[in-house]
Amino acid sequence: MRPQDRVLARRQLDKRFVSLRDSQAWARPPRGWVKAIREALGMTTRQLGKRLGVSQPRVTEIEKAEVSGSITLGSLQRVANALDCQLIYAFVPRDPLESLVEQRAEDLALRHLKSTSHSMALEAQSVDPDEAREQLKQLVQELVEQSGSVLWEDE
Repeated sequence: MRPQDRVLARRQLDKRFVSLRDSQAWARPPRGWVKAIREALGMTTRQLGKRLGVSQPRVTEIEKAEVSGSITLGSLQRVANALDCQLIYAFVPRDPLESLVEQRAEDLALRHLKSTSHSMALEAQSVDPDEAREQLKQLVQELVEQSGSVLWEDE
């Protein structure tokens, strides 16, 4: 993907995440979505099992697996269909994607400049603080504009 396309993709995704990011409405209920919706509908585990084509104990296992995080997406999709629900699956970044890229670029730039300034200090050369800030700003901008996999390489 071209760098300009990545920037556009990040911006579009960030717009979609705005309504999801700060909402507790999307947090899984303590006993899980399957059990919460089943009980709200007044449906027993036996009745849900019949709709799924599985036994009542299997429905209990499914509900426990959701709470423990060991359920598969496929199982969740089948249960959602049986409950006449839509399964919505998403990763919602804690911060905007653009901010994550900028922060990563700044971290890398600081590391790079720190090693450079250390070498210069050993040679009895110092960098003016204003010049150092400007170098940091420029390096961050270059890294953000590239915004490719180089940002995520471990050094």
